[in-house]
Amino acid sequence: MASQGLEYDGCNFFRQRLVLSSLSGKRVRIRNIRSKDDSPGVRDFEASFIRLLDKVTNGSRIEINQTGTVLFYQPGLLNGGSVEHDCNTQRSVGYYLEALLMLAPFMKTPLKATLRGVTNDPIDPTVDMLKTTALPLMKKFGIDGEGFDLKVVKRGMAPGGGGEVFFSCPVRRTIKPVQLTDPGKIKRIRGVAYSVRVSPQMANRLVDSARGVLNQFIPDIYIHTDHMKGAHSGKSPGFGLTLVAETLNGSFLSAEMSSTPQGQGDPSLPEDLGRNCAMLLLEEVYRGGCVDSSNQSLALLLMTLGQQDVSKVLLGPLSPYTIEFLRHIRDFFQIMFKLDVQKPSEDERKGGEKVLMTCVGVGYSNINKTLK
Repeated sequence: MASQGLEYDGCNFFRQRLVLSSLSGKRVRIRNIRSKDDSPGVRDFEASFIRLLDKVTNGSRIEINQTGTVLFYQPGLLNGGSVEHDCNTQRSVGYYLEALLMLAPFMKTPLKATLRGVTNDPIDPTVDMLKTTALPLMKKFGIDGEGFDLKVVKRGMAPGGGGEVFFSCPVRRTIKPVQLTDPGKIKRIRGVAYSVRVSPQMANRLVDSARGVLNQFIPDIYIHTDHMKGAHSGKSPGFGLTLVAETLNGSFLSAEMSSTPQGQGDPSLPEDLGRNCAMLLLEEVYRGGCVDSSNQSLALLLMTLGQQDVSKVLLGPLSPYTIEFLRHIRDFFQIMFKLDVQKPSEDERKGGEKVLMTCVGVGYSNINKTLK
């Protein structure tokens, strides 16, 4: 490998670095991973993430020192194919899926991944949310086809898990540039209220309280209740709500909440949770943009890897995670974005400040994909 490796400090943005390293082929060394902590080194869920990366790549070299505080990663080829992985229950499947969504289009063979663990928890994006926001976003970049699917086979709430998710994604040779500059008005709200190992009535109470807030704004609201029973309900009780607002131009803004995991603090009331989730959705609509805050980095990555042409995407205020992601994109791909801040005028009720992100793609071509 002629390319010079990159060095980082600390455990933050662990996935970003490994994902971008896998895509760019640049090796990376991360030092001082929780070196001052009582239990230093890589956590179990991060080790699980490394094992997953190892399964979808071929010929990666991963070295971790004895204390677990230094990690060296030399990426191999993105291989894909059928993969099964038991995710660590400290984090939900969403933590692992977010990275797979970024890597899947660039595999050698289409990815078919079965992930087991916690499908819904209060920390990471749930599988429901990724299905309703990340997949439509990827379709805009030309990642689409019959093999593009994400489904919840079994639900598993934190802390016990026991859920199962199936994700399949076709491979693409190139990513097409996009111009997403006008989200348009909100036309409808869809959602899923799910409950496992509690009374099915919980889901109905969630729906009623969320509708109580949202019906004041828009009539077209449909929240589907999903009550999984028996073997499909995982190991822990819980409930939650995912709401998605769809705009006239086909952008999706989402918000979600899950009940407090069993044995971790005060139990949640479905009424409060439904109301708070609806408020979160209104907050997300206020922030606005063509991509919601949880998918900003996915959009920016696909813009970076597009063909050598201009891509533009209008985003709401950038999250701290996204800002760090932009720095990493500069490190790994030498791509800088042009940022134009757009302030809405007083009389326009357009929500908060927006940022128009513009870049020219690196013309990334999937070298792994074999030509027939």
